[in-house]
Amino acid sequence: MQLFDIEADPAVNYLPYEGTVHYYGKVLSRLEADHYFEMLMKNIAWENDQAIIFGRKIITKRKVAWYGDRGFEYTYSNINKYALPWTIELIELKTLVEKLTGETFNSCLLNLYHSGEEGMAWHSDDEIDLIKNGAIASLSFGAERKFAFKHKQTKEKVDVFLEHGSLLVMKDTTQTYWLHRLPPTKKIFTPRINLTFRTIVE
Repeated sequence: MQLFDIEADPAVNYLPYEGTVHYYGKVLSRLEADHYFEMLMKNIAWENDQAIIFGRKIITKRKVAWYGDRGFEYTYSNINKYALPWTIELIELKTLVEKLTGETFNSCLLNLYHSGEEGMAWHSDDEIDLIKNGAIASLSFGAERKFAFKHKQTKEKVDVFLEHGSLLVMKDTTQTYWLHRLPPTKKIFTPRINLTFRTIVE
């Protein structure tokens, strides 16, 4: 099931069952999105991501950063991360996302993909540090990329294209029943920045 060329409607649930995904489309003008993309590239403390897989440490080309209300510890792929204080741009974007969604967030994981060859494998954001069935709001900047969902049991798939300055929200039981990924592609040569606002259990 593919959701290409469908006008964004945040009232529509893009998943057929056992989860909720809303795509708001572009929530920033091109000028605003360009501004934030530039500021995020320049002002975020980017680091190469790390993961421990089968006891071996892997360092990715993709870069990440972790920010929050305080120095939250967040563990995924067997690596501990500690949140940095919000930047001005991140506070502005968090405020916008909270206003649009009616949700509140206390942290943000950022990813920088330098080109289409960098992606993310199938996974769920179901770490014990995150509030269960809470909303995760994903803001995208830069290259337009396909974002894919796959049901854990039925293997049914749903694809959404994430545009420059767009917002997607995953909530309810999405992480329990669905996997998601950012598929790599050799057709895209420009970078993409993704912000995922989330709520850490305090």
